[in-house]
Amino acid sequence: MRGRRWVIDADIAGFFDALDLEILDPLLRERISDRRTLKLLRSWLRAGVLEGNALLRPEVGSPQGSPISPLIANVYLNALDRAWEDRHGGLGVLVRYCDDLVILCRSRAQAEAAMAQLRALLAEMRLQPAEEKTRLVHLDDGGGGSFDFLGYHHRMVESFSKRGWHFLARWPSAAAMQAARQRIRELTARRLLLLPVCDVVANLNRFLTGWAGYFRHGNSTTQFHKLDRHAAERLARWIGMRHKARRPLAYGFWRLRREHYLGLRPLVGRVHYGAANAAR
Repeated sequence: MRGRRWVIDADIAGFFDALDLEILDPLLRERISDRRTLKLLRSWLRAGVLEGNALLRPEVGSPQGSPISPLIANVYLNALDRAWEDRHGGLGVLVRYCDDLVILCRSRAQAEAAMAQLRALLAEMRLQPAEEKTRLVHLDDGGGGSFDFLGYHHRMVESFSKRGWHFLARWPSAAAMQAARQRIRELTARRLLLLPVCDVVANLNRFLTGWAGYFRHGNSTTQFHKLDRHAAERLARWIGMRHKARRPLAYGFWRLRREHYLGLRPLVGRVHYGAANAAR
């Protein structure tokens, strides 16, 4: 990232619906020689979609929501990675997972040229960028430019320890935080009041441990602290409702403090900063 202040934040329009099976098939055959496996994949890709009582068999596209969908996306777009590296790597660094990608460039001129070449490469694969979600971002020192990628929010910020020195910080995006809060609400819902407290705490810990494992890289302490408070508040309210307290939240927090939060594991303290991804 050093020296790369311009970012193409790109999204592919309706990728899984637009994926061309005629292009995908030879890409699969590059890596898979077993005929039975290829036949199974082709059958899966052409299985169709049931809408009401009608079975639709589109000529393009891939089923979504399957565990194999990210793998199919990476097989298809690996051709994009190779073409970019061979033909346009000097314009910027392409970083991609499935159909989410960014291109890191050193100047606006490079970024504009890279955008044009990205459109051309996608067109060769019968794809196109989603215009409303694809943009150029300038990561200036004032922090005005930012982008979200793979659940993280990325923004240039000034270092606390070295005044005048800026680096690219990252933390869970607003959408990732909202999804985490929603999951915590589901794990502490009123319909679960008959469950043992230890089971509810175990389920919360299981989710929070996995979430922290992904988001602990970067500068996530503030977001971790907010989610810790939300989880404790939801658990306290759940305990209060379970005991039919007149003031569920106050009673629940009293129980939590008295019983050392019942083993609820905090997120704060799990952040792994690693090497700073400085941009200068």
